[in-house]
Amino acid sequence: MMLGALLLWLFSLPILSLFAVFLTENTLGQFSRKKVRTSPRAFGRVAILMPAHNEAGGITQTLLTTQPHLPKDAHIIVIADNCTDATADLARATGAFVIERSDPEKRGKGYALAFGRDFLCNTPPDYVIILDADCTPEAGALNMLLEAAMFTRQPAQARYLMAEVPQAKPKVQISNFAFLIKNFIRQRGVANLGGAAVLTGTGMVFPWDIFKDAPLASSNIVEDLALGIHLARAGHPPLFVENAIIWSAAATEEATLTQRRRWEHGFLDTARTQGLPLLADGLTQGKPALFWLGLHLLVPPLSLLFIIGSFVLVLLYSAGVLGLGYSQAYALTAAMLASVMIVLLSWLRYGRATLTPTTLVKIPLYILWKLPIYFGLFKGVEKSWVRTERPEK
Repeated sequence: MMLGALLLWLFSLPILSLFAVFLTENTLGQFSRKKVRTSPRAFGRVAILMPAHNEAGGITQTLLTTQPHLPKDAHIIVIADNCTDATADLARATGAFVIERSDPEKRGKGYALAFGRDFLCNTPPDYVIILDADCTPEAGALNMLLEAAMFTRQPAQARYLMAEVPQAKPKVQISNFAFLIKNFIRQRGVANLGGAAVLTGTGMVFPWDIFKDAPLASSNIVEDLALGIHLARAGHPPLFVENAIIWSAAATEEATLTQRRRWEHGFLDTARTQGLPLLADGLTQGKPALFWLGLHLLVPPLSLLFIIGSFVLVLLYSAGVLGLGYSQAYALTAAMLASVMIVLLSWLRYGRATLTPTTLVKIPLYILWKLPIYFGLFKGVEKSWVRTERPEK
């Protein structure tokens, strides 16, 4: 009996550990970090790279909205990447500088950014900001990012969120709320632990001496995640700047499933290859930031975490019925209930404008809706880059 109970604890420990990490990040994520107060200063030359693939529907509004918030001596370079529409002409009409890239064999944001960096090498800036063509910064956000990068000499990541659309379809609302948990609450929790921020693809700033050697030219569908891991390993862990807020329009309902499949497949594949090595490196090198980054990666997306937890819970209660005891089942039940409560607290504090109460109760159906994403892993990881469709501005 004792041996059976011990084996059950060993079986339960991995999933209990994942919920413990999730709870720790989300609990600490409820607390704001102290803002570093810095006096206004000159940042030097600042280049904003804006990769854009067929963004004619929104590039004009993005640029006109962003331009009033540019830091002093900053200029935007739009990278019209493999465009078949009027993106380049519309961007030029707003006064932005445009470079065009055509290479159908090498598609993806990583290649576009590498192309932009090659252009900058002729007259290198002091800092480079990456801003997607469907994103707009709040007033002062880019200045806050630059201040953080100047103060720490490290890359910095903004709080990147989806626009609040209460009338959106339930799947879109819940997906946007999950985005908030991932990109804000958990990011802030990791920052409060002293860990590295996860790069989210937009609202990122890099000192030039770091950016010039970064591995960019890649078809990786989670190139931002891979870049952040590389920088953390190289001794440049990105900093999370919670007060610098970048907004993006929510994807359409049809595009949401494609977007989630692409990102979650890429995330899970990266976690599979990088999670445990980062844990080991963090321990052997005495680098807590690497250790926690490894833990963070090993926690699957929220829906999958609860799917796995529910499956294990059924097995543990079944073992209890067979006479092996219920201690492990009770421990996992408590961890899952606590996780539900901390998510509800996040919704009460930050998510009510993103997710309506009537949609909140539909989250179990959303989890079922995502099952095809995870079953798709058995057919192979999604690796193709597809532009996310969003409503035109």
